[in-house]
Amino acid sequence: MIHLRVTPPASGPDELLPAVTALRNGGIVAFPTETFYGLAVDPRSAAAVAKIFELKRRGPDQPLPLIASDLDQIADHVGTLTPLATRLASRGWPGPLTLIIPASRRLCDAVHLSTGKVAVRVPSDPVARTLAARVGHAITSTSANISGDPPASTPEQVLMTFAGGIDVLIDTGHTPAGLPSTIVDATGEVPVLVRGGAIPWDRVLEFSR
Repeated sequence: MIHLRVTPPASGPDELLPAVTALRNGGIVAFPTETFYGLAVDPRSAAAVAKIFELKRRGPDQPLPLIASDLDQIADHVGTLTPLATRLASRGWPGPLTLIIPASRRLCDAVHLSTGKVAVRVPSDPVARTLAARVGHAITSTSANISGDPPASTPEQVLMTFAGGIDVLIDTGHTPAGLPSTIVDATGEVPVLVRGGAIPWDRVLEFSR
């Protein structure tokens, strides 16, 4: 396991190279977000996605959320931004707002449980965005914890739980923690709250207008 200590915003071209290489080879990378540490794999790889489910002991009925570097990466690799999703994204991204949108066929079915809908956001954490940009496609961003346990907000917590199961840890120190991202179904014409979180529902409704 490579312990990669990084000072944000990780702008050097080779600073995240070990993590990018691991992802391209089907590995698992722990990385910081604007809330907690997350676990990244290539969402187009059924084998890599299966590793996440096994590592987290995640139930087969729980889909995996994704992050992307920007809107173009979502259009290329994740799915379709509906008119509602576009309005929400224009005001809520980058940030802790996860939108459920129609999924691209480029994703493996296990990511979205064959529902045809996928959860994605553009995070405000610069290292997370840079990682997705460097690898060239969206990545998974499920919280770095055993399912049902509290999510990790420090590299020490990640190592305590997953030292033998991850390939690279991108360590930027303590993440802000707090509430997780707000999840909103944006596949229709009106927003539907799936999970309350860091962005209050009344702000989401403002974003949608």
